[in-house]
Amino acid sequence: MNEFILASRSPRRKSLLRNLIDSFLIVNPDIREDLEKGESPESFVLRIAEQKAKAAGGMVQPSTGSNFVIIAADTIVVDGDRILGKPADDDQAARMLAALRGRRHTVTSGLAVYDLSRERMKTRMVSSEVAMREYTDKEISDYVASGDPLDKAGAYAIQNHDFDPAPGFRDCYANVMGLPICHLAVLFSKMGLKGKEDVAERCQDSIGYQCPVFTGILTEINGKG
Repeated sequence: MNEFILASRSPRRKSLLRNLIDSFLIVNPDIREDLEKGESPESFVLRIAEQKAKAAGGMVQPSTGSNFVIIAADTIVVDGDRILGKPADDDQAARMLAALRGRRHTVTSGLAVYDLSRERMKTRMVSSEVAMREYTDKEISDYVASGDPLDKAGAYAIQNHDFDPAPGFRDCYANVMGLPICHLAVLFSKMGLKGKEDVAERCQDSIGYQCPVFTGILTEINGKG
């Protein structure tokens, strides 16, 4: 029997994962997330996801008759050639938001699923382009004062309806939130793992978003794409 572990304490990832599986444990591996010299954002985000999965695997002891499957993810905001992490303080959050205003950037997630018993891991990278609206300095100030930007890469949450940073977004919303759940369902399928079949409908209901891309993603399941 498989027991699933989410290698993250993120409440957003926890909520999104419940659209694919009901029961899972949570661990929070402590790893260094430093960009290596010459490393691309895509390579970086996949490497960090893999390291999180392996570190989480070393933190657990399988119970009799069970096998742990680790789910790990890392999500970054890429603005040109810069990776924007979580802001250190309010001033940095305001600067990030001002730099992103009225421009396009990319949000990239690395996914890793690690089957401990088979010592087998599969990874996947997902990127979405985000076009930010022309919000005002006052809106930045009010949003920063709310405290919401401080634990978010790039200093924003796309799902914050009060700030509403990217109203024209038409891609994988869950990716920008931190866990592209339909892409994770594809990884599950490739590893012979079972998840909920109506994952796309559940995801859309849970985040209140009509997704235009899930059909193309899920055609990969069962060798259809």
